Amino acid sequence: MFPNIDPRKLKSMMDQMGIKTTDIEATKVVIYGPDKNIVITDPQVVRTEMQGQIQFQVSGSIEEKDAEKVSEAAHEDATIEITDDDIDLVKEKTGKSEEEVRAALEKSNGDIARAILDLGDKE
Repeated sequence: MFPNIDPRKLKSMMDQMGIKTTDIEATKVVIYGPDKNIVITDPQVVRTEMQGQIQFQVSGSIEEKDAEKVSEAAHEDATIEITDDDIDLVKEKTGKSEEEVRAALEKSNGDIARAILDLGDKE
């Protein structure tokens, strides 16, 4: 960043100016756009906070993809965990069977409120 400056001295100067940086561990960063998405693999992500503003600096291997392809892949990677407590809660609120409740939770990607609304009120 600045040639011939000791990294410790630079960090000290940044601390004095109220600039805080934090490295963030990430495996992939995706920037979703209307026509294309930018996928950054093996990223190095740094969070910088100064004067109440938060910024992220991202670097890594960059690939551009059509918006549809990345969003479909994101859905494939996502796993929904539906617990017995979730099922019991929705059953209690709707009076529906476990099979109906599980299907509604899967359809709503685990969103309990959405599943309850989809199944309707308790009769």
